[in-house]
Amino acid sequence: MILENKLGIDNQVELAKAEEKLSKQKAKQLFDSGDIHKAEVGTFHGLSFIHAYLFDDIYHFAGKLRDVNIAKGDFRFAPVLYLDAALKQIDAMPRGTFDEIIEKYVEMNVAHPFREGNGRATRIWLDLMLKNGIRQVVDWNLVDKAEYLSAMQRSVVKDLEIKALLKQALTDKVDDRALFMKGIDVSYYYEGYSEFKTGEL
Repeated sequence: MILENKLGIDNQVELAKAEEKLSKQKAKQLFDSGDIHKAEVGTFHGLSFIHAYLFDDIYHFAGKLRDVNIAKGDFRFAPVLYLDAALKQIDAMPRGTFDEIIEKYVEMNVAHPFREGNGRATRIWLDLMLKNGIRQVVDWNLVDKAEYLSAMQRSVVKDLEIKALLKQALTDKVDDRALFMKGIDVSYYYEGYSEFKTGEL
């Protein structure tokens, strides 16, 4: 099914290409303009700001709570019925330590509040929490795609694996532009988008 979009594209491949290019340009702008600092750290409100910033040129639902139930493979994300309550609970979770931040991230992944683009927006949100809480961010180049995806899948039951995987990739280069741009590229690669390099757009 092709997602309804503002670009009037009705071809899946074309839409994926346009989405990658436009939203990576916006991710670059988010960093370069300093707008990233306008995002509230660790709340759904902050995540919604990031999501809207990335995808507003493409989707009407950018930054808005989904109104449909979604699943990935066998896994069903939080039902629409309980989404509001789940997000209030996640907002209230502490984020003072590395472990607390990852636990909050895992819960937000289970909530999956948007129709599309959850992973990409939430990884930026995660790095903001890490930067704010422990003065470190993830160097996503050091996180293998297959290991990350399987650890995230299992994190619903046990989060030790995702914690170990991300902990070994931490860096104190929290304001490094090149690291941010490469991180966006890796984040998109996890989701199957690797046509454009963020830094070159």
